Amino acid sequence: MRSVLKEAALPVFAIAAALLLFGVFVWFAGASPIEVWLILFKGAFGDWFSWQNTLQRAAPLMLTALCVAIPARAGLVVIGGEGALVLGGLACAALPYVLPLPANALGSLALCIAGALAGALWIMLAGWLRQYRGINETISSLLLAYVAIGLFKHLVEGVLRDPASLNKPATRSLAEGLAIGGIGGSDVHWGLAIGVAACLVSGLWLRATPSGFAVRVVGGNPRAAQLVGLPASRLILAACGLGGACAGVAGAVEVAAVHTNANASLIAGYGYAGILVSFIARHNPVAVIPVAILFGGFGAAGSLLQRRVGLPDASVLVLQGMAFVLILASEGLRMVDWKALLNSRAPRVHEPALRKEPPMHDEPAAVRPLEPARPPIPHGVRVAHDVARLQEVTR
Repeated sequence: MRSVLKEAALPVFAIAAALLLFGVFVWFAGASPIEVWLILFKGAFGDWFSWQNTLQRAAPLMLTALCVAIPARAGLVVIGGEGALVLGGLACAALPYVLPLPANALGSLALCIAGALAGALWIMLAGWLRQYRGINETISSLLLAYVAIGLFKHLVEGVLRDPASLNKPATRSLAEGLAIGGIGGSDVHWGLAIGVAACLVSGLWLRATPSGFAVRVVGGNPRAAQLVGLPASRLILAACGLGGACAGVAGAVEVAAVHTNANASLIAGYGYAGILVSFIARHNPVAVIPVAILFGGFGAAGSLLQRRVGLPDASVLVLQGMAFVLILASEGLRMVDWKALLNSRAPRVHEPALRKEPPMHDEPAAVRPLEPARPPIPHGVRVAHDVARLQEVTR
């Protein structure tokens, strides 16, 4: 319990500091910081309508955050979830063009599978470029996101465009039987349940299965993975594929539950916000759930800020940016030994020096024997420990 609180302390501090800085920002804009903070809370969690809006926005954030968190466990920094989400939504909208689907739950499942495959293949491409061509996955995944958005616009405004969509190009709307409905008649669609289940299953897989432990060994100690003979390339591609599949499902759910077709509204920045959610959750799939709900609430409160205070709807993006910068800065403070630092700065009490009697001439002064030098710590101790633990788990 103590370790959990210690892990959560810096992210909570970063979010609180971001809210304080956001208060200063809105104060310069002529608004009251206290009023803005109250409106943020009310717009996110004030009533049932606010909760529905918050949870509806949190669903894609959970899935796009997993697109960052799962590859991060394998040692990769993948930030191209926006591209996987967009292509997942495009695959969902394009599947009825190719195959006749039953207008029931099986058809909706087929749409989600199509989105998952599209997202998985797209993020696996970034992992393949890293493993077999030495291209940095952070840069390649980000650039692939722009390629995916361009491909999405090209197809939606071209081959897949519905002739009935005049001012706003879009694909044909899905059949009513293929739509993903709300939970218990509410506005919160079943994508929230999919996101929560994906987070819980991913956390359980990484913590309680040999394959999940192997992925963590590849990300945490590549040398140990190499010595024990783990297929690092396959594990990295699998992690990228699972993360991309989650983002692809997010796009499919947005099409099937919110927009009913693929249009420019699908490019809403959920993939980029998922990066922030994953970093604040420290790439822990289970911790992604509350962080996604929190930032879904911030997004839901944007329109209320515009109506009540006159701030732009996009001002919540400033809050998200501040939180992202502060969470990255706080990571540098995590390795600081605060107890040793405080002890070194504490005032020292000087004790009176004891008078030393000079040695007698007829008695030789005691000579302190030299302590033998400590042997250096072997370089492979940590590696051997990880290898032994992995062999014990995989038996």
